[in-house]
Amino acid sequence: MGRARTRLYSGGVIEAEGFPVADVSEHLKRPDTIVWVDLHTPSREQLDELAGELGLHELAVEDALEPHQRPKLDHYATHAFLSCHAVHVTADGRGLDVTEIDSFVNKRWLITVRDHDSFFDMDAVLARWDQSPDLAAGGVSFLLYGLLDVVVDGYFDAVQAFEDFYDEISEGIFDEHPLDPTQQRGWFEMRRALVRFHRLVVPLREALSALMRREHATVSEDLYPYYQDVYDHILRVGESTESLRDLVSTIVETNLSLRDFHQNEIVKKVSGWAAIIAVPALVTGYYGMNVPYPGSQQTWGTIASAVVLVVTSGGLYLLFRRRGWL
Repeated sequence: MGRARTRLYSGGVIEAEGFPVADVSEHLKRPDTIVWVDLHTPSREQLDELAGELGLHELAVEDALEPHQRPKLDHYATHAFLSCHAVHVTADGRGLDVTEIDSFVNKRWLITVRDHDSFFDMDAVLARWDQSPDLAAGGVSFLLYGLLDVVVDGYFDAVQAFEDFYDEISEGIFDEHPLDPTQQRGWFEMRRALVRFHRLVVPLREALSALMRREHATVSEDLYPYYQDVYDHILRVGESTESLRDLVSTIVETNLSLRDFHQNEIVKKVSGWAAIIAVPALVTGYYGMNVPYPGSQQTWGTIASAVVLVVTSGGLYLLFRRRGWL
């Protein structure tokens, strides 16, 4: 059995909180009331009971019970169904925690449903509502705005975490020592988290745009500027994720180029030393042949071979050093 929180507004003023979900229908008999119900990990029976009282569409109920919905807005005869996601970067900075928040939206009530592994603190939404009591007269439009405002504000925190991480990576790729396997794993996880984050932001932008269409009459006229503000915020987040994705691609390309450069430097050094070592091997091998040669068994022949060995090896060393190969 999931946990439930409730709140009743009358004339834009909080009249009751914490009442049983079974009393929702009774409260809605009064024409001036607005009801909010938050269900955390509801059971099928819980949601079916509420669906029977409020006329929730069976497809919307299925979507609320099934995890991993994409951000979307569906319209039904008596209500709308909005799915969005709250996110934050994990404490170890290697991934993304995501909480799905599904909302049933009617002019008289707002039902929010959260999944079992929710980290999202609904108290932040209540605090946002209580900060603007003058807007509470907007009814469900105001409640939904407060929820979306808190969710989208969390996106900015995630964007900042991504920016800080990739700024650090950008500086680190120019170090002499490459990333160790643990760092490379973290880099990969954060890149995957950014892709996932982008997939959550873009559809929500489309859902907000659909929510604000006047023909649906979901948003009250007085609250349009506030919804426009949230929409502008989601646009900024979307632009930031696009920029971050471009930055990640640039970092990957730069890292590959630097790795190739360092590898070429190593190959040049190894080849240079191999060439220097090859000269003594050649000279000593020649003079080591068991056949007569100029200077064989004579002192000047030994001196000549040593001079050739030292001069040739030293010359190659100086040449390679001058060209930066060693």
